[in-house]
Amino acid sequence: MVDFRLDGKVALVTGGNRGLGRAAAEALAEAGASVVAVGSRELDLATADLNGYVDGLDRLDVLVNNAGIIRRADAVDVTDSDWDDVLSVNLDAAFRLSRAAGRRMLAQGSGKIINIASMLSFQGGVRVPAYTASKHAILGLTKALANEWAGRGVNVNAIAPGYMATDNTTALREDPARNAAILDRIPAGRWGDPDDLKGAVVFLASDASRYIHGAVLPVDGGWLAR
Repeated sequence: MVDFRLDGKVALVTGGNRGLGRAAAEALAEAGASVVAVGSRELDLATADLNGYVDGLDRLDVLVNNAGIIRRADAVDVTDSDWDDVLSVNLDAAFRLSRAAGRRMLAQGSGKIINIASMLSFQGGVRVPAYTASKHAILGLTKALANEWAGRGVNVNAIAPGYMATDNTTALREDPARNAAILDRIPAGRWGDPDDLKGAVVFLASDASRYIHGAVLPVDGGWLAR
């Protein structure tokens, strides 16, 4: 089981102050890593120096690109501002942080990047076109980076959470009809909890996943199996 330990490793988790990001940060710390968490609101591409988050660390072994926002509206009513905001946080920040982390990891010959995808990396969803576009793109980015970096000691993979009880799904859970329809589709019969992600995060951050590159691991209660 030593391959699952992260003692002496340094991890950076975006959106790490609540929800899935907080669970990821806790899991990495429980496995022995030193964790730096960055809130989603801090990833304002107009003002934030994303390279600074990486350059300010003495070393970096794990990056979890979890930060994400969602804006719900009919496609014809989505504003340019909302579209840009979602893509900036969910995709642009993930790429720019991966680029900065990749430079460090390639230089040291090792590293793990974990992108947080979604069920909407596979499906279209309803009234969330920007979010869906960003999460489809995250899978493409994961594969593209894995193709370039796998042979140089850097693993790039993704986790696709199912329907989780977080702030992003409050509106769905409070809508009786949508809540019932979603639960009826999940073979496990319940909404996921952020803690359900912990094992997958530690696995992909650890040496136990040394030969896994460009993969996406669904943690969805069986949603995709339906």
